[in-house]
Amino acid sequence: MTRARNSLPPTYFEEMFAGDPDPWSFETSGYEKAKYDHTLASLGDRRYRYALEIGCANGVLTQRLAGHCDKLLAIDVSETALASASSRCAAQANALFARVNFPAKMPDRASFDLIVLSEVAYYWDDADLDLAARRLLDLLAIGGDLILVHWTGETDYPQSGDGAVENLRLATEFALDPILSDRRAHYRIDLWRRRPA
Repeated sequence: MTRARNSLPPTYFEEMFAGDPDPWSFETSGYEKAKYDHTLASLGDRRYRYALEIGCANGVLTQRLAGHCDKLLAIDVSETALASASSRCAAQANALFARVNFPAKMPDRASFDLIVLSEVAYYWDDADLDLAARRLLDLLAIGGDLILVHWTGETDYPQSGDGAVENLRLATEFALDPILSDRRAHYRIDLWRRRPA
């Protein structure tokens, strides 16, 4: 399998969602539902004041995540995906949406007590992964949680799921404490917490 060498461009995702409103079957897959259940259960009963979801796609996880936070900013690079997510979450008044090409660009708000990185980090090449690590630390409040959820099977993306998580761990371990690391048959969930300065 030939792995992409550069980060996947925004056009890749726009074309995916323009061609199919649910290209990864987030709405219908039993695997995705079970993974979302596991993701939310991993957060425990903690309530978050302001959360950031990076790569919200068509908003299936966003809709459920909104119930765990007072405010949620969901970002994506695809306008088509964001339109679907916004429509899906119309009843969640606490959910806001913005087109942001992270990590090249940053969201306007500078402090979140939860950041969700679900099925995203392996799309970035080494340079963008390093930049993402720095920017995640800039955005995550003291005591805040960063949850990562990634497929662990073979990909043709710039990173594997395990490789992307390990690179982020090495780049942030001086500032983040591991709270949970859980592997299932096809994915892993990692929860890290920002330690006091």
